[in-house]
Amino acid sequence: MDRMREHLEGGFPNEACGALLGRVDGGDHQVVEFRAMRNTVEDRPWDRYALDPLEQLRVQKDAEARGLEIIGFAHSHPNHPSIPSRFDAEHAWTFYSYVVASVLDGKLGEARSWRLDDGQRFREEPFVIA
Repeated sequence: MDRMREHLEGGFPNEACGALLGRVDGGDHQVVEFRAMRNTVEDRPWDRYALDPLEQLRVQKDAEARGLEIIGFAHSHPNHPSIPSRFDAEHAWTFYSYVVASVLDGKLGEARSWRLDDGQRFREEPFVIA
């Protein structure tokens, strides 16, 4: 969580993003590691993010080599609530967890986790830090 907070705050006033590495246990996603990634959006980085596909592939291969997988993604919403946007829903996949963190004036506020259902709507899921 500290690594994620540091990266998301460091991206302010733009959106920052990264991958959540871990394991799936039944329907629960257990995050073991946050991997900071580069936001490739250039025209609207303050309210959009996109991942570099080659960087994502490298993160995935590294995770698999250690018995982990990408189980989700995290990104910040600078000076906005920790609720997925329409853009987020249009670019999400149903398997992954999406942590959306509100970063207010450069400081992490609330972070919430969401998963897209088959009806293409985000449903909040438990976000427990152990």
